[in-house]
Amino acid sequence: MTQVKDKTDQQLNRALAELMGYTVYHYDKDVAERCYFELTAPDGYPEIVFGGERITELEAWADVPNYCNDPAASLEVQAKAIEVDGVGYIRNLEIAKWKKIMAPLARKEVSVLLTASPRERAEAAYITLQGALTSSKEE
Repeated sequence: MTQVKDKTDQQLNRALAELMGYTVYHYDKDVAERCYFELTAPDGYPEIVFGGERITELEAWADVPNYCNDPAASLEVQAKAIEVDGVGYIRNLEIAKWKKIMAPLARKEVSVLLTASPRERAEAAYITLQGALTSSKEE
């Protein structure tokens, strides 16, 4: 299993953003006075909402959505993980929430899973999306 507990929120946010398709674009890298970095959304458009022009690539990556703390952002990454592997995501969310798999789940356990924190949803989504990426590379 992919280890995520040792990742900081910022590290996990960046890793998830990369899995979601975010990139950093280096503008005018050959002209020093106009050189800057900008976070680019999966659809290819700069994420001006998150930041804009940054001096370093690291600063641009700091503009990714805060999946670990923002409930709306964590639901976005949860939706992607469910799209990729819904059953796997639920299994990974059980592990993030309880440190074990509790299958089969009764309604009471399902209701507890629905109260997962943004960090727990982010961890489960990371494991799910990372696993899907690893599987697709092996095929």
